[in-house]
Amino acid sequence: MSLSEKPLTVRCPTCKRLVPWTPEQAFKPFCCERCKLIDLGEWAMEEKRIPGESLTLENDSDEDAFFQ
Repeated sequence: MSLSEKPLTVRCPTCKRLVPWTPEQAFKPFCCERCKLIDLGEWAMEEKRIPGESLTLENDSDEDAFFQ
């Protein structure tokens, strides 16, 4: 990339700060590790979801069936 070319920039999904889309940006699309971990925590606490119907497993009644 030449010096006259500006890299693509995106907004951090957490704080909305502009983030350059370059190889040096380790946490893209996030601006930093903190914003990345905040987003991960929201998914882990089920504050964020992918819309759609939940899948039912054959042995949903037996929660420990996976470990047998």
